[in-house]
Amino acid sequence: MKSSRIPGFYNLSIEERAKMVKEFANLSDEEMKILMDGHLDINLANRMIENVVGMMELPFGIATNFLINGKDYLIPMAIEEPSVVAAASHAAKLARPGGGFFTSSTDPIMISQIQVVNLKNPYFAKMQVLEQKEELIRIANEQDPVLVKVGGGCRDITARVLDSNMGPMLVIHLHVDVRDAMGANAVNTMAEALAPYIEDITGGKVYLRIISNLAIYRLARARAIWKKDVIGKETVKGVLYAYEFARIDPFRAATHNKGIMNGIDAVLIATSNDWRAVEAGTHAYAAINGQYASLSHYEMNENGDLVGSIELPLAVGIIGGATSTHPKAKIARKILGIKTAKEFSEILAAVGLAQNFAALRALATEGIQRGHMELHARNIAVMAGAKGDEIDKVAEILVKEKKVRVDRAEEVLREIREKK
Repeated sequence: MKSSRIPGFYNLSIEERAKMVKEFANLSDEEMKILMDGHLDINLANRMIENVVGMMELPFGIATNFLINGKDYLIPMAIEEPSVVAAASHAAKLARPGGGFFTSSTDPIMISQIQVVNLKNPYFAKMQVLEQKEELIRIANEQDPVLVKVGGGCRDITARVLDSNMGPMLVIHLHVDVRDAMGANAVNTMAEALAPYIEDITGGKVYLRIISNLAIYRLARARAIWKKDVIGKETVKGVLYAYEFARIDPFRAATHNKGIMNGIDAVLIATSNDWRAVEAGTHAYAAINGQYASLSHYEMNENGDLVGSIELPLAVGIIGGATSTHPKAKIARKILGIKTAKEFSEILAAVGLAQNFAALRALATEGIQRGHMELHARNIAVMAGAKGDEIDKVAEILVKEKKVRVDRAEEVLREIREKK
């Protein structure tokens, strides 16, 4: 039986790690070659974005130890920031005695907005639109018969009247089940098609017809228990104090939520999903009640264990766009072993919660800098010109001295080379 619990994974050679991932995900030799050596074909890149002149690589790592709904996962992460992969792996390891992560999610409903202006009677126009809801839904679904065939499509239409400096606006929301896609193309196409009908019904002028990245109906949730006997009573208390700080203070909440997105974004980038859309949606959701606050929640249960949970909008896809064309993104999805966008969103919620717990635990105990600086020191060593084994030797001295600076790294490197 496959297990993501791989003790000492970080101590293995790159080749040994790759072999384990290959066996876990049943990757072919060709897929391993792409993962380890392959670069995105320049001609394919030129068709993905404009003005292409080259490629930008990021380290592609694997977070281990994730047990989600009783199933083991290896988590691919593409990120340049030190400590993220290690922190997620360690948090997942500490959650395993409590059963790992348990997740759920809503249907993949996305919102597309249609903005109507130049209305003398906007509330009357709202009623006119809602009277025609069934017909408008029918027209919307005609735009994407494939989506409807696989069980998706426009489910509902709602409307709001907003006051603005340009006069009242009628804003119509299409609620569209986009199934395994992120959904932007589907919902925008439907909104474009409905625009002239909306103008005929209301007598107003339609300007914007565009997706909303505040996907309040497409939520993913995760929860976990970190047992006090595993993490310690003081850690439970420290994490609770750290969480309360983020709950009541937007200055702290911004960095708190950034830690959550460190993990989520890394997986989104590895799978070529639109991480910017997810970032926008999650941060808007964090402020939906009028003050920017923590996306996660922590409590202590009757046994004194730490109970963590998270709920956030995650508009992600496993079909369409770059996630279907980028060769490494396809391999990342295969490593995850995901079958639906719903499953993917739940994995992301678990990763976000794990990353958040890891950051709070570090802050509440040894401080965030210790583990971060151990990895950051390697980057500083490289900046100073260290090569091969010199990198670890320089980094070790910098951390020991607590002087993780380029100037000191250059001095240490000179000393090491003079001794040879």
